[in-house]
Amino acid sequence: MTTQQRRRVLVITGDPIGIKLAGPAIRAWNIAEALSADNEVTLMSLTSVEELPAPFALVYLAEGSHRAFAGWDAWADVIIFQGHAMESFPALERSDTVLIIDIYDPMHLEQLEQARELPLAVWNSHVEEATISLNKQLTRGDYFICASDRQRIFYLGQLAALGRISPATYRDDPDLHGLISVVPFGLSRVLPPHERDVLKGVLPGIARDDKLLLWSGGLYNWFDPKTLIRAVGILSERRDTVRLFFQGTKHPHPGVPEMEVVSQSRALAAELGLADSSVFFNGSWVDYADRHNYLLEADAGVSTHFSHIETTMSFRTRILDYLWAGLPMVVTEGDVFAELIQNEGLGLVVAEKDPEALAAALERILFDEPFITQCRVNVARVREDFYWDRVLAPLVGFVAHARRSADATESFGKPKSPRAVFNPVRPRRRRGLVFKISRTVFYLRNGGPAVVIDKIKNRLAR
Repeated sequence: MTTQQRRRVLVITGDPIGIKLAGPAIRAWNIAEALSADNEVTLMSLTSVEELPAPFALVYLAEGSHRAFAGWDAWADVIIFQGHAMESFPALERSDTVLIIDIYDPMHLEQLEQARELPLAVWNSHVEEATISLNKQLTRGDYFICASDRQRIFYLGQLAALGRISPATYRDDPDLHGLISVVPFGLSRVLPPHERDVLKGVLPGIARDDKLLLWSGGLYNWFDPKTLIRAVGILSERRDTVRLFFQGTKHPHPGVPEMEVVSQSRALAAELGLADSSVFFNGSWVDYADRHNYLLEADAGVSTHFSHIETTMSFRTRILDYLWAGLPMVVTEGDVFAELIQNEGLGLVVAEKDPEALAAALERILFDEPFITQCRVNVARVREDFYWDRVLAPLVGFVAHARRSADATESFGKPKSPRAVFNPVRPRRRRGLVFKISRTVFYLRNGGPAVVIDKIKNRLAR
């Protein structure tokens, strides 16, 4: 029997690695952990790294450290990255290393919502830059992982438009799973016991016997917390023990500003007389290793959003926390998890922007005991499919036999330039001081100083 070759794997995230982890860092951490069983793995953050115990190496590398990155590129047999790493280190485009690109976040669709309140010219620029960035990745990557079957079909279309679906990639892999696989977000098999009280009987206004709705994760502009707040107000008129807690408002990544929806939600709760009586906001972000204490005090998990293309292709990772903790849930229709919740009986699904229907659903998920019991039984069954060791199996299998993509070594089927496909008006990406000054003037004229500051923060965070 031959021994599997031990490979050197570099996993890159743009998010901070520390006691407070957001989705991208959580995903990168678990990928590194799974691969470290059979490989030598380093997890790199482009923002910051705190000292944490891990079965792999941790390293921080700042954007612009090109010489240092060249050393890591030479060291690695396989590089796995997400987000804007290719913008931070353009050498990735030219690298001969096997590149696995994690595209679980369709960032160009995300920008359609995140930047929609900005002036049109700036909005266009945000979406265009995200699309160019993603097209670069899809052009160069040897293997891609996404979060759902919906995403896979979507990305297959984008890969086809870039020339990646060709005889070279199809000939020995007609289902194209060797090019792109579904690797959802996962959850740990171990749920720690409730170790300390964090909300019930601790936070003023939340009693031990109150019914607690938990909004796990952050508040972003593509979510709809305001309809949820209104629904809680309606329900509170007939059920005065209902409480809603928003778990995250200040993102751990220093380059991610507080979303406008956070201040709007606080203002609405105050206007309706619900602030600090029925509706509560965490001032920061719950530590990753402490989140189970919040989940285990909750009676149900909630997630509400608007109906748009970002929702259609999204993968709401907070739902996995609800599965992990065995919580029944109420969500808005439209995404892949809403389908799962409805089909598997994990809770209730409601239409967008309907506070009355949402209030009725919240009442049932909190007070209908037979229904709650059945939901919890169904959650315990379904969560078996989402443990990290199961969802990461395709990635672990690819790394074990990592190789460059078929069209990287063939004379036909070469992918086209992403700019030739998407942006023929700008055939090359301009750089340098003059270009940076011109872009600053552009954003200042079209968006004002706030947009310029936001762009600088985002650039420094990459």
